[in-house]
Amino acid sequence: MANSPSGDSMTDRIVRVLETFTAERSMQSAAEIGRRAGLPSSTAHRIVDELVDAGLLERDEDRRVHLGMRLWELALRGSTALRLRQAALPHMEEVQARIREHTQLAVLEQDEALFLERLSHPDAGANITRIAGRLPLHASSSGLVLLAHAPSALRERVLAGPLRALAPETVTDAARLRRIIAEVRRAGVVVAPGSIEAVSTGVAVPLRDAGEVVAALSVVLPRETDPAAAIQALRGAAAGIEADLRAARR
Repeated sequence: MANSPSGDSMTDRIVRVLETFTAERSMQSAAEIGRRAGLPSSTAHRIVDELVDAGLLERDEDRRVHLGMRLWELALRGSTALRLRQAALPHMEEVQARIREHTQLAVLEQDEALFLERLSHPDAGANITRIAGRLPLHASSSGLVLLAHAPSALRERVLAGPLRALAPETVTDAARLRRIIAEVRRAGVVVAPGSIEAVSTGVAVPLRDAGEVVAALSVVLPRETDPAAAIQALRGAAAGIEADLRAARR
C-alpha cells in the first residue's frame, strides 16, 4: 500500500488505529484515536471513516468509535487460535473443576504470551491475566514454556533483554533464565512461584500439535498450594487436547 510522507504504509496506519483499542479503552473519539496512533487529525478521521464503512469499526449515537463485529467475524474465519481453543476448552473445564482456581491457554505471539482463554472460580486467588491479554515470556509460567520451545533466534532476542520485573521474584537474570528454560524442556513442566504476583504460583505444561509446541496450558494457584495435583491435571489435559487435535486432522 502507498506510503505516507512519513514513510509508513496505509497498513501500518490501520494497525496503529486498531491497536489504540484495549480492554480498558473500548470506546474512543476519532480525535483520541489519532492522538494515540500518532496520526494527523485529518488522516485519523479518514481512516476511521473508511473502517466504519467497512464494518471493522462501529460508531455509537455519540459518534464514539468501537471495534466492529465484522472484525471479530473475519478474525475467526479459519483461525488456528479458534481451532486450538475449541479443542482445549473441554479439557480446561475438567482441570478447572478439579483445581478450582484459574486455568489458562496461551500461545506465542510477537515475543509475548497471548492468552486465548481463561477459566476462573469465583473464590480463586489473584491473577492479572485476561483473555486477549499479553504477558512477557520471561515473567509467567505459560511464557516460560513458550520461550523454552521457541525458535532459537526468538529465545536469544528475549534473553538479550531488557527483562522487566513484574514482581520482586520475576527472574530477570539471563543466565538463570537459560537454566530455567533448559529444565522446562527436560521436565516438561514449569512451576513459577511469585513471578507475577507474590501470592501466586504459576504452573504450566506445553501443548503440542503435529509434534510442535503450539501453546502452553497453565493454572495459577495460591502460593501455599502444593502444585502436584495441578501438574497431574495439566498433563492429563494436554494429552487429551493433543489426541483431539490429531483426530481432527484425520
